[in-house]
Amino acid sequence: MRPISSQFLLLKTAALFGMWVMLSGQFDPLHLGLGLVLSFFVAWINSGHSPFVPRFYLWGRILLYLPWLFLKIVQSSLHVTKLILDPRLPIHPRLIRYESKLTEPPAVVLLGNSITLTPGTITAEVNGQVLLVHALDKVSSEDVTSGRLEAKIDSIFRGSGSTS
Repeated sequence: MRPISSQFLLLKTAALFGMWVMLSGQFDPLHLGLGLVLSFFVAWINSGHSPFVPRFYLWGRILLYLPWLFLKIVQSSLHVTKLILDPRLPIHPRLIRYESKLTEPPAVVLLGNSITLTPGTITAEVNGQVLLVHALDKVSSEDVTSGRLEAKIDSIFRGSGSTS
């Protein structure tokens, strides 16, 4: 077990307690006290085993990435809508084996999730740095095959002091 940072423990406790309050909707002392105790207990147990080390500057870069991803989701939604409404249904499904150059597992996870969130593509499998992506047609697969999506994610992690 790695040492537990008290600041990290308090941050996790606060986040879990916030979720407890939102989900329970109960504000009486019994529920709030129980929620606080259980939040601290779960955070304490989890903090000693979690490989996640908070990098708050990374979250800022991810927040800046989200509007770009949202734009891509809207563009892909319009494209898929056009495909579906076309009476000829001009889809040409394909499986793409994409070898990522991203070295950090969180970056690969973000890449896979971003692909899946974008209509017309799904990350079917991830094996290390290799992603198996299903795409409806060539246009749907362009952000993956061109490397634009990976480059955007790489800039998030590379700029945060990673070795990729």
